[in-house]
Amino acid sequence: MSDVFRFMLCPSSIVIVGASPDISKLNGRTLHFLQRDGYKGKLYAINPKYKDIAGIKCFPDIQSLPETVDLAIIVISHKFVAKAVLELGKKGVPIAVLYSSGYSEVGEEGVEREKALLKIAKKYNIRICGPNNLGFVNAFENVTATFSQYADQPPVAGPVAFASHSGAFGTGISALARKQGIGLGYFINTGNDSDITLIDTLEAIVDDPRISVICAYIEGLDDGAGFIRFAQKAIRAEKPFIVTKVGRKPSGIRAAASHTGALAGEDRVFSGVFRQYGVIRARNEEHMLDLVSAFICCKIPTGNNLGIITMSGGAGALMADRAEELGLEISNPTQYTRDKLAEVIPSFGSTANPIDITAQFLAEPKLFIEAIQITLRDPGIDCCIIWLQLMHQRADLIVNIFKQVKKNSGKPFIVCWLDAPEKSINELRNTGIYVIGATERAVDVIAGLVEYGQSLVRLKSEPQRGLFGFSRRTTSGVSKSISSMDSVSFLEGSGVSLVPTYLARNANDAKKIANELGYPVVIKIESPDITHKSEIGGVHLGLLNEDSVYDSATEILTSVKQLVPNAKIDGILVQKMIVDGIEFVLGIRRDPIFGPIVMFGLGGVFIEVFEYFSFAAAPITVVQAAFMLDSLKSKVLLKGVRGNLPVNEQYLKKMICNLSAFAVSNPEIVELDLNPLVANGDKIVAVDWLIIVD
Repeated sequence: MSDVFRFMLCPSSIVIVGASPDISKLNGRTLHFLQRDGYKGKLYAINPKYKDIAGIKCFPDIQSLPETVDLAIIVISHKFVAKAVLELGKKGVPIAVLYSSGYSEVGEEGVEREKALLKIAKKYNIRICGPNNLGFVNAFENVTATFSQYADQPPVAGPVAFASHSGAFGTGISALARKQGIGLGYFINTGNDSDITLIDTLEAIVDDPRISVICAYIEGLDDGAGFIRFAQKAIRAEKPFIVTKVGRKPSGIRAAASHTGALAGEDRVFSGVFRQYGVIRARNEEHMLDLVSAFICCKIPTGNNLGIITMSGGAGALMADRAEELGLEISNPTQYTRDKLAEVIPSFGSTANPIDITAQFLAEPKLFIEAIQITLRDPGIDCCIIWLQLMHQRADLIVNIFKQVKKNSGKPFIVCWLDAPEKSINELRNTGIYVIGATERAVDVIAGLVEYGQSLVRLKSEPQRGLFGFSRRTTSGVSKSISSMDSVSFLEGSGVSLVPTYLARNANDAKKIANELGYPVVIKIESPDITHKSEIGGVHLGLLNEDSVYDSATEILTSVKQLVPNAKIDGILVQKMIVDGIEFVLGIRRDPIFGPIVMFGLGGVFIEVFEYFSFAAAPITVVQAAFMLDSLKSKVLLKGVRGNLPVNEQYLKKMICNLSAFAVSNPEIVELDLNPLVANGDKIVAVDWLIIVD
């Protein structure tokens, strides 16, 4: 942990600027919490109204402090904050937490106020956490530096670090975590993220050996490189990073010339980068805390084959449906396992997966534990959900059974127990067994464990590398498309194969070029003012002789002049037609947060219809390119369908990596579309392209 964050999170001294003796007020709560929870460092208070607050000497101003302190907490109106930061900086205080609001969260006037504040802080070398935040808790060292209602009860330290952009929602999530028995070693709110960001704080504590799981509520990011850097650190430390991010359905996506630009909405990019770097995305706070609890209790699965043991066929079917939706395997146990299960399960039960042991185990409890242990010993089962309901009269017996299973099995399992007694839940949780009370939520949790396990294997199979060449280069707002022929030259050395393409000035030229290329051919209008040629009838396919080429070229030129009279016409493109193959799209979009983003997916004219895509931040490794292909819903097309040869995936992965490197080394690219990219066996060639540069 750097000195700055040691001063912030583990301070040896704290001053509260604007402290009050009234613990019902915001500016009185922090001092009260610090004293109540036994903070061991020195405490100082600043307020000219008081000589003493709760036994702590109160100074009239910052200049009167007898010594420099590690951390200042500012709880005064924004009208006086700038002066306080200046004086703290002069005093040598390294860091200040600003509860004060009235900054960028309130509009343009607040934005300017925040800029002015940061300018002062930078001049006097004082770091700012906030403004507009509610502080933080380091429960390990009893640093309850917050006014949050979460601290109304003394925080209990645990293996989880939680950071939130929202103070109120973060407080609510923290309270829910406590109710579920989740100990938060750290709870941090960074407010406006003006200087010290949420990711900065998590990066500071990722190596704390007391923390095993990290989670965050995120509203947005400015530093995509920092986020990726932290995600890499978390995966190296084998500490799951779980994020709930809002903004899944933006009200609108910016206008873009290319398909890649139009389809790469912010949230798709976030999800792609999350998966790329092993970040587990939670839908909401409930899902986040479910995952946190499971990661605390469970080992990480080594595969994605889920065993389901249930006393209800209906519950088993519901879980199997959800598991398939999430990409989990529900394979049947081996014949040996099924034979063993048949020895203990009633004949009206099921030894297939889901395994239905029926309610018979109420009369024969031994049946229950034997069925679980037999299933978990199956070499094809990687993890397990055990489903039951009620059982209040036999709760102690059930608890003992699960304890024994935990002791004897090395495979991860969770218990889905509907209406479980509170006492039983707590006892199992204390034993390291996760109990959840909802059927589909249980499957969602297992899917998160499996996803993380697969990420560990994938990301640790290649050397970690930095974001060399990473650029968040902002655009000037002025962009233009490059002509198709100039694009051919631009793409030389990119590692992308383009179909042979020539420019004809008129119909006669088109006919001559077609004769030289050989038939069939494709002809297209070439104009810097027309990005989607087919929409205005500017593309004719499958032309088989010179007469059809001449007639089509004449028709296109006439039609375009009528439909787009002001368009500049450069001529007609003539290309050799690629007859067979599956159409994909490969593209680049320069994202304002993560820099160059690569998209790959099902292409052609149905690109917006099916929307089967993968996104990843450049540069992309071969392993990451393979993951992009594996993530596609349309991956089966790569295996060869309807007479097409299986696509050479090694060549395709290399092409994706090459284009990602090309994007990094050409930061002027705003959007690049290779659509379609036609693939058939070893032949993978782009037949249409569009490049937009800044």
